[in-house]
Amino acid sequence: MKRREVPGGIRFITFSCEHRLPVLGTAEARDTFVGSLRGAKERFGFELFAWVLMPEHVHLLVRPDNGTLLGRALLSLKLSATQRLLSYMRIARDPLLARVIRPDGVPRIWQKGGGFDRNVRHNAEFQREVRYIHQNPVVAELVARPTDWEWSSARWWTARQQGGELPTGRNDVPCEWPPGDPRAWAMWQGYV
Repeated sequence: MKRREVPGGIRFITFSCEHRLPVLGTAEARDTFVGSLRGAKERFGFELFAWVLMPEHVHLLVRPDNGTLLGRALLSLKLSATQRLLSYMRIARDPLLARVIRPDGVPRIWQKGGGFDRNVRHNAEFQREVRYIHQNPVVAELVARPTDWEWSSARWWTARQQGGELPTGRNDVPCEWPPGDPRAWAMWQGYV
């Protein structure tokens, strides 16, 4: 996939597991991916605005650090997650392991290609993507409310909106304020 990098631009990213298999279908697998996401964010310094891990795909709303190509950060994230997930799958004797091994014996966790990636051009689009990301587990009928799903930024957003203490659990990856004036946070009410 050819990415059109816009300096300082925000990107909506989706990538899926090979054959849409539920590789992230267990809490342990999702916890494993969270470690890779946290590490990539620290290493590459990208701004993470919203995210969710679903059993067979991932959504991220990010802005790369100036000078860092998003492709490098995503490649590092996926490679780290792949190594960690394969290790977890081997230890757990996950039956999906056999299904992610290609005929040549090489495992493939992620679908080939770069996934879905597009620039977010304005505030309304940003708001729409945040809502979409946070509603994903509800639409998939995994939980009743976005904040019930541990593997997303919905709880972080809710704490910010309510002025409460930010979550610091094992599955919480800190996010940034929405772009623009932080005093305008009220406009984000209801985007969880």
